[in-house]
Amino acid sequence: MFVTGLAWSMTRVGLPELRFVAFLLAVIVPSSFSQLSEAAPGGKTEVLPVEKAAPAAVVIEAAGTDQELRRQMRIKNGVAELESSAVRFSMAPTGSYGFIAPKQLGLALVTQSPDLMLERMPSSSGSYEIHKLGDGSGLLVGFVGNDGVSQIKPSERPKNVRLSLYSDPYGNATKIAAVPLTKLMVDQMPRRSEFNKPEGPMVLDMDLQGTANRKSPVAK
Repeated sequence: MFVTGLAWSMTRVGLPELRFVAFLLAVIVPSSFSQLSEAAPGGKTEVLPVEKAAPAAVVIEAAGTDQELRRQMRIKNGVAELESSAVRFSMAPTGSYGFIAPKQLGLALVTQSPDLMLERMPSSSGSYEIHKLGDGSGLLVGFVGNDGVSQIKPSERPKNVRLSLYSDPYGNATKIAAVPLTKLMVDQMPRRSEFNKPEGPMVLDMDLQGTANRKSPVAK
C-alpha cells in the first residue's frame, strides 16, 4: 500500500519531489520482492520440474508358455491392449501395450529417437512388445536366459550390463523380462536368432545402463 501511495503522489508533486519519490521506489520495490521471496519457516518454494526416474526392470521367473508369460507381465505392469491399430508411443494412452517391428525398433534405438511407432498387433515375425506404464514411461519386453535374470534384477544388477533380448522364447532364453527404454544403448540392429529360419525369433544385443541415457517421448 505504501508503494501504491507513493506512485499516486507522483501526479501531485513537482519535479524535485518526483525525483525523491523515484529514489524511494527504486529502494523499496526490490526490498519488497525480496521479503516476499523469503518464505517463512515451513513454507513452500517454487522449484524447477525434475525429470522422473526411469522405471525398474521387471523379471518373471515362472515357467510357462509364451502367451501365459506375456499375460503375467501385462498384469504385473498394469497394461491393456491398444485400441487403435497404430499410434506413436508419445500419443498412446498410459497403461497400454503394443508391438513394434524389429527393424523400426532397431532404428529408433540406434538413432536414440525418443518416440516409437506402436501397432496393436505384430506386423511381422519377431516383433517386440512395448509397455507404456501409468506414469508414461516405457518398457521393452523380451526373453532372456537364466544367467541374465540376476543381471536384470534391480537389486542384483551391476551398473551396466551387456544383454541379449529375444523377441520370443528361444533355446535357454525362456524367462520373460521388461527393461526400461530410456536405459538402453544399442550399436546394431536386431538379427535373426538363426539365419536359416527367417520366421524365427529376433535377438537384440544391447547395453542396459545404470541410469537413463535419453528422455522419454512427450505428447505434443
